[in-house]
Amino acid sequence: MEKDYRESFKTEDTFNIGKELAGNAKPGEVFCLYGDLGTGKTVFSQGFGAGLGIEEPISSPTFTILKEYHEGTLPFYHFDVYRIGSEDEMDEIGYYDIIDGEGVCLIEWAELISDILPVHYNKVTIEKDTEKGFDYRRIIIERL
Repeated sequence: MEKDYRESFKTEDTFNIGKELAGNAKPGEVFCLYGDLGTGKTVFSQGFGAGLGIEEPISSPTFTILKEYHEGTLPFYHFDVYRIGSEDEMDEIGYYDIIDGEGVCLIEWAELISDILPVHYNKVTIEKDTEKGFDYRRIIIERL
């Protein structure tokens, strides 16, 4: 298991780390995003979309669970499973077809669907450390 530790001192850093990761993403890759409320998952997601060449605004699909973007270098499937009620709901929105497809998936709150995550994925954890500053974030990237 490979781990990469990054530091973010401002929102632009978090955005740029997401952008860099997406710029190197390959078809079929899955990125699972972990972090408490307010850690910067949405900013990271916006950078991720930018890294795939998506120009439209990226927002968390909290109520729709899935938002699809097809104008970038790869199809981008952005999941926010915070409000998911069951794994059956994931099946209903086409999760299994999407996760095995040729696009790139980013799943916020992935710990809520841990039983149905693929065997291999990229785990991205965003943590606050207020002792290092209000805007400081530690971003840990693991390839599982």
